[in-house]
Amino acid sequence: MDYSIYLSGEIHSDWREQIESGIKESGLDITIYSPVTHHESSDEVGVKILGEEEKPFWKDHKAAKINAIRTNTLIQRSDVVVVRFGEKYKQWNAAFDAGIAIGLGIPLIVMHDPALTHPLKEIDGAAMAVTETPQQVVEILKYISR
Repeated sequence: MDYSIYLSGEIHSDWREQIESGIKESGLDITIYSPVTHHESSDEVGVKILGEEEKPFWKDHKAAKINAIRTNTLIQRSDVVVVRFGEKYKQWNAAFDAGIAIGLGIPLIVMHDPALTHPLKEIDGAAMAVTETPQQVVEILKYISR
């Protein structure tokens, strides 16, 4: 069975690459989607395309809306959404992506350190699986692809 997955969440570690590598090594037929993970490109897209802004709010507003076109479209195309919450930064956008997936009825796999269990209890409660490592995500994908 072939799947498409959307990988949302923190951008400061190589978890996406680990999942992609595990998928390839396992010979799974899975298409991977993700947001633009180059921080500056994502933050600057609005003003680069639509023009400069005096206030940071409007700069962020433009970028968020353009990024949302990509994110919403790719989440809707996905069979499964994987959201990774890192420890260093609050990933409000990742929580929002999880909510979109839940609202659309797309199965959600959440990945985070056990120390984040309490603050993420509502998201964990709505997820189909809560994992700690990229390898656990790959193992789930292998299982459902049989």
